[in-house]
Amino acid sequence: MAVVTSPRRNELAAFLRSRRARIRPEDVGMPPGPRRRTPGLRREEVALLAGVGVTWYTWLEQGRPINASVQVLDAVARTLRLDVAERGHLYRLAGVPFVQEPVCDAEAVGDEVRGIVDSVDPLAAVVYNARYDVLAYNAGYRLLFPQVHVASRADRNALLHLFAGPTCCSAFADGEDELPRLVAQLRASYGRHVGEPAWESFVERLARRSPRFARMWASGDVAAPQQRIKVIRHASVGSIRVTSTSLGIESMPEHRIVVYTPADDQSRELTARLRELDDPLVGCPRHARPLSVLAADQRAGAVRNG
Repeated sequence: MAVVTSPRRNELAAFLRSRRARIRPEDVGMPPGPRRRTPGLRREEVALLAGVGVTWYTWLEQGRPINASVQVLDAVARTLRLDVAERGHLYRLAGVPFVQEPVCDAEAVGDEVRGIVDSVDPLAAVVYNARYDVLAYNAGYRLLFPQVHVASRADRNALLHLFAGPTCCSAFADGEDELPRLVAQLRASYGRHVGEPAWESFVERLARRSPRFARMWASGDVAAPQQRIKVIRHASVGSIRVTSTSLGIESMPEHRIVVYTPADDQSRELTARLRELDDPLVGCPRHARPLSVLAADQRAGAVRNG
């Protein structure tokens, strides 16, 4: 039986194909591979980079009448490097409400900013947007927060990993003090984006997965980022005290480079020991697993869900 599609869905299919065709594999860190019959990424490559199922993305690009969540559309938009106007077009074609306001998420982290992040290594450094999506990071950050490194691109968010997992496995030893502050900072940023699909979907997702986040969110507290000493609990070496310094990026509004500097001699020693490990542990002392095992589990889960 032939699939009946609407003009809107046909336009959506054509739009997605055209956006996919303009991105080369090497643009997103993938090998060019053998000669391709058509330019750009393949459907399965887009699905992999966006963290969605290949069948689902194929149906979306074929214009089939399937439901598309805001979260998934946002992941597809990031993968296809859609600008503000293109994102709005994607949401409208998919039948998802979209508030036409300036979207401040960066389309990509430029070489200059990546160079700064890499240059401060061995200090841990990362680029966050206002939702704490992890957009770029260096080797020091990868060792300090290995659970973020092995996550799929769609799940590479600092708050998601702090709240969605077991409380005992939280990266912060002082979570009862630190987590409410992070939620308050998130809410302050949210005030500039009320109604935007990416934001509404993200808050809903966190609240659904974490009753603890839902309680903190319901408090209505807001706060501005500030320099603080955080206690990172690492299963491989113990507790590391770091000073968190947030640096604004003039070319990327609402994005920042955060640098984590060891706060004392003991923390500097523990950080140096951490860099000597080939396969650091992830989780709390009770549930710790080697990073390689966690990465293998993540890949297996992605295959099952795909």
